[in-house]
Amino acid sequence: MLPCQMNPIKPRRIIALVVAVAASAANLAAEPLFTDSFTALDNVAERRAQRGDWQIADGIAKCTQDDALYKKYKDHGPIIFYDFPTTDATLRYAFRPRGCKTVVFTLNGERGHVFRLVTSEKGSNSRAFPPNGDRKSIATHVAPDWKLSDGQWTQVKVTIEGKTATVKFGDEDPIQVEHVTYAEPKRNFSVGFAFGELEVKDLTVSK
Repeated sequence: MLPCQMNPIKPRRIIALVVAVAASAANLAAEPLFTDSFTALDNVAERRAQRGDWQIADGIAKCTQDDALYKKYKDHGPIIFYDFPTTDATLRYAFRPRGCKTVVFTLNGERGHVFRLVTSEKGSNSRAFPPNGDRKSIATHVAPDWKLSDGQWTQVKVTIEGKTATVKFGDEDPIQVEHVTYAEPKRNFSVGFAFGELEVKDLTVSK
């Protein structure tokens, strides 16, 4: 009786298998951990839409500032909070302002703000919040060209890895900023604005 012989696996098949496994792993890694589809029927437990009459439908969250509420909340405009904890993560969203003075994205930790991106007609700045500093916040980067585009959608991507934040704003080249506090665990994040009207869409969180 002849001994059983195994057919050797050809190198090309091995390479194809490795590529397929790597691609599958990459797809799993890129799969969003959280998504807000902004549909009227969705009850998103993590979302808190506050300080205004947010209209959520057809993939978009939309709000116009109410000046009486702005004064009630001590000059703070409408905001959407998400009670979704992260440490190292990538957060994406798109916004379209109309008549806004500022649009603000914030990551918050146990002791308060951790990272903030503030955008106005004069540009954008990334900020950190040292726990023992004399000032409430410090600028870690200033981008004069990252301005509000009235009536236009802007895609934003913020990636936190340890003490490093990588920010992509629209079609501009990404920038990296560092601060030791960026590595702190985050308990929630938010998108808010002051004056005018803001629309938000395409909001996701991934690793």
